[in-house]
Amino acid sequence: MTVLYRLGATAGEIAARFGARTAAEDPWAGGTVSPGSFAPVVTAGREFIAGPRPPGEAERRLVPRLWGVPPPPSAGDPGRSVLTVRNPDAPFWIGNLRNSEFRCLVPATAVMLWGGTDPTTGKRRQVWLSCADQPLFACAGVWKDSEVASFALLTCPANAALRELGVERMPVILPADPAALRVWLLGGWDRASTLVAPYASGLTQLG
Repeated sequence: MTVLYRLGATAGEIAARFGARTAAEDPWAGGTVSPGSFAPVVTAGREFIAGPRPPGEAERRLVPRLWGVPPPPSAGDPGRSVLTVRNPDAPFWIGNLRNSEFRCLVPATAVMLWGGTDPTTGKRRQVWLSCADQPLFACAGVWKDSEVASFALLTCPANAALRELGVERMPVILPADPAALRVWLLGGWDRASTLVAPYASGLTQLG
């Protein structure tokens, strides 16, 4: 499971990369994002979700969201936030995912994944993943409008290169193609769900 990622870009750089509007005073200057902290995400939704979208292309906005969604009552531990989506068809997620207003891009420059156990230390390996074809990439995210608007990362089975290091799952990294980003933010779930797939091993850099 992803429990840490880096976003080594400023708010202005992120907005320019993903065609989003950001507030002039946005303080994000780059850094590491951990669970329970705020991070920039790109959304094409509205602050208040009611009725159909207005005509025309929705504006993309760079906004802060808290990483970690409050769990469903059935989880039994209200204090443990949900960081990732393993099953996008689960009742807890499907309503938000089918409504593109709640899908978002989660910018990153590297993500940390837990690999297999190092035989010399007996500890699990930390594997850092970045993309060879896009230094600043977008993970597929979904946000929920609770007391504090928060987001989670979608995950999928790891690609072959990561499996060799003992990694079982990876975040869904969206292709560099602008059309893919548009589908995730604006498309129907029938199209957006096809993007929930491992990133190609040949396009990943591991460290």
